[in-house]
Amino acid sequence: MSPQLISIYALVAMFVVATILPINMGVLAFVGAFLVGTLVAGQTTSAIIAGFPGGLFLTLVGITFLFAIAQNNGTIDWLVRLAIRAVRGRIAAIPWIMFGISAVLTSVGAVSPGAVAIIAPIALGFALKYSINPLLMGLMVIHGAQAGGFSPISIYGGITNRIVAKAGLPLNEIVTFLASFGVNLAVAVLLFFALGGRRLLQARADVSAGQQASPNAMAATPAPVSVAPAAVPSAAGNLALAVPHVAVTIPQAGPQVYGDAESEALTEERRLSDRRDDPLASGDVSETPAEGPHWYRVLTLGGLILLAVLTLAFNLDIGFVAITIGLGLSLIAPNLQKRAMGQVSWPEIMLITGVSTYVVVLEKMGTISFVGDSVAGLASPMLAALLLCFIGAVVSAFASSTAVLGSLIPLAVPFLQSGTGVSPIGFIAAMAVASTIVDVSPFSTNGALVLANAQGVDREAFFRKLMAYGAIVTVVAPIVVWALFVVL
Repeated sequence: MSPQLISIYALVAMFVVATILPINMGVLAFVGAFLVGTLVAGQTTSAIIAGFPGGLFLTLVGITFLFAIAQNNGTIDWLVRLAIRAVRGRIAAIPWIMFGISAVLTSVGAVSPGAVAIIAPIALGFALKYSINPLLMGLMVIHGAQAGGFSPISIYGGITNRIVAKAGLPLNEIVTFLASFGVNLAVAVLLFFALGGRRLLQARADVSAGQQASPNAMAATPAPVSVAPAAVPSAAGNLALAVPHVAVTIPQAGPQVYGDAESEALTEERRLSDRRDDPLASGDVSETPAEGPHWYRVLTLGGLILLAVLTLAFNLDIGFVAITIGLGLSLIAPNLQKRAMGQVSWPEIMLITGVSTYVVVLEKMGTISFVGDSVAGLASPMLAALLLCFIGAVVSAFASSTAVLGSLIPLAVPFLQSGTGVSPIGFIAAMAVASTIVDVSPFSTNGALVLANAQGVDREAFFRKLMAYGAIVTVVAPIVVWALFVVL
C-alpha cells in the first residue's frame, strides 16, 4: 500500500472515531500528523511542527477572545434586546430577527455552534410562548448562522480564504460570502412559508394579555419557561420583549484562572481539591457575568465595527487587531473580562489547527497531488466537482464542518489547478455551501444544540423531523450549489 493511501485511510479513520466517540478530532489529527509523518513519510518532528498554522491560530484566538468579551459585558444580550424590541408585536418578524442576529454573530467572528448556542434557547423560548413551529425557529437560527459564516472576517471565511490564497487560486471572498448568504436566505424563505409563516403574518402579540391573538384563532399560548422572554408593555404602549441572559460559555475553572504565579496557582489547586470556598468547585459554573454599563457596551460594539473596518479596508491582520481591541476593552474593565480567555473556543481551535497541521503533512508527502490527479482523471470534470461537493456534504453532516473545509478544499486544489475548465471561484463557493448547510443534521453540533433546546415538544418526533430535513439537505444541497456555481 502506498504512503498516500495510508494517509488517506488515516484521515477517514479520524473522521469515524471523532464521529462515534466524544474525542476532539484535532487531537486525533495532531497524533496522526506525528505518526503518519514520522513512520510513513519519514518526516522529522521539526518539519511537522513547522506546518502548524500560527497565523490561523492567532486569528481564531483573537476573534473568539473578543467575542467572549462582548458576551461577558452584556453587548450580545443588549443587541438581542434591541432587535427584539423592533418586533413591536409582529410575531412573524421573530424568526427573521433570530435569523439576522445569528448571521451577524457569525459574520463578525463567532463560531457557528457558539452563535447557535446563544440564540437557540431564546428562539425556541419564543416558539413555545407564541405558538411558532419550533422546527421553523431552530432551522432559522442554524441557517442564519451559516448565512453569515463566510464573511471575510469569520472563522469559516478565514479558513477557506487562507487555503485558497495559499494555493495561488483565484480568490473572491465576497462571492463565497454572498453564495452562502444567498442560499441560506433562500432556504429560510422556503422554510418560513412551508412551516407556518403565512399564519404568523396574520398574528400579533396582545400587549395587555402578554400573549398572541390572531384572526385564525391560534392555539392558546403555554406558560413561559425559564428561558422564554416575558412580554411586558413598553412606555410607548408597544410590546417590549425582555430577553434574559443566556449562559453559553462556561467560565474556565481551575487554578489557571487566578494568575500566573506558581505559588498562587498551587494555593488555588489545593483549595479546589478540598472543594471549599469556591462556587466553581461546588458545581456552580453557571454564574452570570455582571453586565457592563451602557457606554461600555457601545464601546464594545464600536470595537467590533472597528475590527471589520481595519481588516477589510486596511487589510490588517485580523488576529492581531482582534486581540488588540480585546486587550483595550479588558484594560478598561479588567474585572468584567477576567474570565474571557477561559471562554475562548479552545476545542474548535484545537480541531482546526490539528487538521491544518495534518493537511500540511499530506501536502509534503504528495497526498494532495495524488488525490487531485485522481479526481482530475475522471471522465468529466463537472462530475468530479459534483462528487467532491457530495463528499463534503455527507462527511460534514456527521462530523465537523471546519474539519471538512480544512481537509477537503486542499485535496481539491490540484484538481482545480489542472486546467479542467471548472471555475475555482465557483467551485470553492459550492464546496463551502455544501459543507456547511448540512449542519442542520441532528448529528452535527448545530442540529444537536437545537434539539437539546427544543421546549414543549416530543423530542423523539422532533429528532425524526430534524433528521429527515437533514437527509434531504444532504442530498439536494450539493446538486443545487453545483448547478448554481459550477455549471452555470
